[in-house]
Formats: sequence, structure tokens, C-alpha cells
Amino acid sequence: MKCLSLLKKITPLLLVTLLFSCASRKDIVYYQGIDGIAAQEKSNFYEIKIQPDDLLMIIVSAEDPEIAIPFNLKSISVQNSGRLDAVTGQQTMQLYLVDSYGSIEFPVLGKLKVSGLSRTKVLQMLQQKVGVYIKNPIINLRIMNFKVSLQGEVNAPGTYSVDSERITLIEALSKAKDLTIYGKRNNILIIREIDGVKSYNRVDITNADFINSPFYYLAQNDVVYVEPNKNKINGAAIGPNTGVIISATSLLIALITLVIRL
Repeated sequence: MKCLSLLKKITPLLLVTLLFSCASRKDIVYYQGIDGIAAQEKSNFYEIKIQPDDLLMIIVSAEDPEIAIPFNLKSISVQNSGRLDAVTGQQTMQLYLVDSYGSIEFPVLGKLKVSGLSRTKVLQMLQQKVGVYIKNPIINLRIMNFKVSLQGEVNAPGTYSVDSERITLIEALSKAKDLTIYGKRNNILIIREIDGVKSYNRVDITNADFINSPFYYLAQNDVVYVEPNKNKINGAAIGPNTGVIISATSLLIALITLVIRL
């Protein structure tokens, strides 16, 4: 009888634990309702804006390489040469640091305001200004320090460099090896800074509508935080030995059941 009484006390505790460990489909599955979203003729176009502290690689070329030399940096230390190195024969990068006022110091042209402009707009400006001196100049521009940071309930948190100039939230999460089972998928926080002003935005990746969100594409230096769900928080409150306790409880119930049968 004592064993039966003990079993009755333990069983509800075990059931409560199991209930807390359960998660519904709507909490886990991505892109829910995507079949009901009408197909768009053209996907969202997103182009990032240049910001202070960005490192820009800008190379000016022309049919006559000598004409383009004055429009390329000559230093090979902090600001590297964009020309062919006379010794190695390899083209090295030339980097412009966007200052706190959002400007760069460009050879011949002087100080140029680039912060807040898209890559396309900066290229158009350079084409126009350099075109005064060079006929049909070829200008290449790339952001060299594009990175995003992922924190919280992802399998590999950290800061990740982005080779291209566009990355989606899903691609960033994939770089971090996806969310853990404890990650809250319907309330992902994205922290973004534009012109010194920080914004805080929430994204629900279980709802397929998020692919049309302005935060489907990330900007450079975005921080993505995945907060833990209730199961993880409750588990932390109970303690790190919860799994051991549950296993021991299960074993005890099995032993009591065996004793009762005997």
C-alpha cells in the first residue's frame, strides 16, 4: 500500500514534467501558411545602405590604365593600392573607411558623402564625377566588412562575415546551424542601427508572411537574438539536473510497479 501511495504521488509530477516538455507543431514548423500566399511576380528587392565605419573597396579602371591611376589609392598599408603591384604582379585591395560623418576622402574628387546611400547610388555618383575626367570609367565598389551577429538559442552563436552584399534572415540562421529546439521561433529580435539610430524589430518565422517583411533581408552589423522558449526557461528554473531527476523517477516508478506485481 505504501508503494501504491508513493506511486500516486510521483505520477502527477511525471505527467506535469512531460507536459512542459511537449511542443506543438505551430511553435516549431517554419513557413506555416505559405501555400495560401499568392506568388509574387518579383521578389522583394533590398539594397543595403552605406553606414559610418563601413570599409569600401573602390577600384577605378579605364581603357588606358595610366589615366585611372590618380583615382586610385596609392598607399599599400592602411589604404591599399588597387593597381597591379610592380613586384608581385597581383592586384591588391584599396579600402576607404567611411568616417563618423558618413564621408570618404576620394583621390582627385575630395570628400564625398556616401552614408545613407545605396551601393547603386554611390556608383552612379562616382560614374558622374569621375566621368568628367575619364571617358566611360569602370568602377567597382564592394563593402568589405559586412557582418551579422547571432545570439541566443542557435546552435552556433557568433559573428559571421558575409561575402555578398545581401543575406536573408534564414541564410544567417543557417550559418549559425539553425535554431535549437528551445529557440522561440515566433519572436526573433533583430537589432539594427541606421545613421546612429538603433531600431528593434520582431520577426515570426513560423508565419510565411515574414518573407515579405522589410527584415527578411539583413543589413550589415545587424544583431539577431533568438530568445529561449518557456521549456528552456522552466528547465533553467528547475535546475540543470532535471534530466537526471526524471530518469531516476522513471526508474523508481518501474521498480514500484514491479514490486506491486510481485
